[in-house]
Amino acid sequence: MKAFNYYAPTEVIFGCGKVQEVGPVAAQYGKRALLVTVPEFSEVKELYKKVKESLIKSGLEVVHFDGVVPNPTTDIVTEGANIAKSSGVDVVIGLGGGSSMDTAKAIAVEATHPGTAWDYNCHTEGPTSATLPIIAIGTTAGTGSQCTQCAVITKTSDQDKSAIWHRNIFPKVAIVDPEATSTMPKSVTAQTGFDAFCHNFEAYLSVNTNPLVELMAEEAINIIQEYLPKALENPNDMEARSKMAWADTLGGFTNSNAGVTLPHGLGMQVGGHAPHVSHGQALAIIYPEFTRYTYKWAVEKFARVGRILNPALNELSDEEAAKEACVAIDDFLKKIGLWIGFKDVNVTKEQIRQIADDGQVLGDYLNNPRVATIDEMYEILMNCYQRKE
Repeated sequence: MKAFNYYAPTEVIFGCGKVQEVGPVAAQYGKRALLVTVPEFSEVKELYKKVKESLIKSGLEVVHFDGVVPNPTTDIVTEGANIAKSSGVDVVIGLGGGSSMDTAKAIAVEATHPGTAWDYNCHTEGPTSATLPIIAIGTTAGTGSQCTQCAVITKTSDQDKSAIWHRNIFPKVAIVDPEATSTMPKSVTAQTGFDAFCHNFEAYLSVNTNPLVELMAEEAINIIQEYLPKALENPNDMEARSKMAWADTLGGFTNSNAGVTLPHGLGMQVGGHAPHVSHGQALAIIYPEFTRYTYKWAVEKFARVGRILNPALNELSDEEAAKEACVAIDDFLKKIGLWIGFKDVNVTKEQIRQIADDGQVLGDYLNNPRVATIDEMYEILMNCYQRKE
């Protein structure tokens, strides 16, 4: 076995109803909390109320920043950080999907460091231990952000989507409450659920993987193939929601230690150039071409995942099963309603050229078993323009 390190400092509080424990948890870190969310809407009104009541009951003053947007920007982070600084908060709580949790992490950096959060992205030495403590509460099951050292943000002026990647932004605590995910729309359930699949599959393939990551990734992929369709069929199936919340958390553990690969690096650039496209949509668009580009360089692992998705592949050799795994992943995308191309989400061929040209800005592509050139990235992306039935 090869030598490896594994690091996961986040305390995980998992279970239905656990969101009400946020007050006592946050009280360990101070007396004033910044709650970071998207603007309130009917489906989350009760959840926001529960969180605030728990915090207040535990003696905390709550400052609410509700300006989060999908594909969060440096402008939004600065707005939240200014509130955090002027209010003198002690702890930052991200409540929502990946965008809310990532925004909370970036605010925790900018509120305690010179300059902006962008000055501490993955191309720098990163933030110091002065970063405010972070508590993450997910309302989606897919991003894994509650357990990672990653905060994805877009520099508005440059259409440049990058990330802070540093152990000082690992949340101190992740509260994973499956009940908090039950109001997700079907489309969000599908998109974030596929993101959880991608985190685990790509960490499994990554050149930086290790035996512990592989063990967790296989478990998560098994869960997702069985329970994501069930969660889509019945949003109130709490067994399915709980299983997906666990697979999401596993994705945080795997991603944080092995990283992701080519689709995530390209998918991030899609978000930078076409912010109306969700991260899950971008991954779904790229995957059919990515799998066919990569499978010959990771035959055993593609075969294993193919057999999880389609047990009939147990009858085939590894080489045949690996090839058919690409079809099995296509079929899974169709099953969850994400068989889409760039044309379906109004991304132009000109934008695809720009996305490809920025495809090596982030180092994720270097984790892939087969490392792509810019020209190969452009070919992959152009082949994703219009999906064939």
